[in-house]
Amino acid sequence: MKAILDKQRRLARRKVRVRGKISGTSTIPRLAVSKSNTSIYVQLIDDIKGVTLLGLHSKSLSKGKSATVTDAEKLGEALAVAALEKNIYRAVFDRRGRKYTGKISAFAEGARKSGLRI
Repeated sequence: MKAILDKQRRLARRKVRVRGKISGTSTIPRLAVSKSNTSIYVQLIDDIKGVTLLGLHSKSLSKGKSATVTDAEKLGEALAVAALEKNIYRAVFDRRGRKYTGKISAFAEGARKSGLRI
């Protein structure tokens, strides 16, 4: 139990550290990527106004099963297309304390591939 709490504390510390260095605006929003055991959640956030401009999740892609790396890439492509429709061409990437590997990097590469500049 102590190991789980230590892991959660380390993740929370990394979140705060990363979040203190980046901020989003209405023209260049913050692209926050959160991950659970089964799903991936992404949001484009304007921190100045405190509003979420766009939000998606992998539950619509995975159809009841856990999200895979390919689902993460498809989610990145879907987010980029939706962002480009709202005239958002750039974003600041917020990985929320997670390492830039696996699903997180696949999501970012999918978004870049579809035209969103991160």
